[in-house]
Amino acid sequence: MAVDGKWNMTMKTPMGEQNGTLDLKADGGALTGEMSGATGTVQIEEGKVDGDNVSWNAKITTPMPMTLEFEGKVEGDALSGTVKLGAFGNAPFSGARA
Repeated sequence: MAVDGKWNMTMKTPMGEQNGTLDLKADGGALTGEMSGATGTVQIEEGKVDGDNVSWNAKITTPMPMTLEFEGKVEGDALSGTVKLGAFGNAPFSGARA
């Protein structure tokens, strides 16, 4: 699938830009993998692939416990979309294939 592989990602959050990496693997309509950043590594959950559209959740504990809800689109070697930051609204994210 087009989403498989490692990605360098940036989220533009209220706390400033947060950089990290994604390691993703699609299997039919399911998406699995992990997300790593300054606060550690978490497994992605509820990952889905529908054509070029992808979505997944990531439960973080730092700076506070919350579930990040990602929705994005893969276009070649670029990945972009929005992430819901719990009660803090939405933020854009973008990524490039590593």
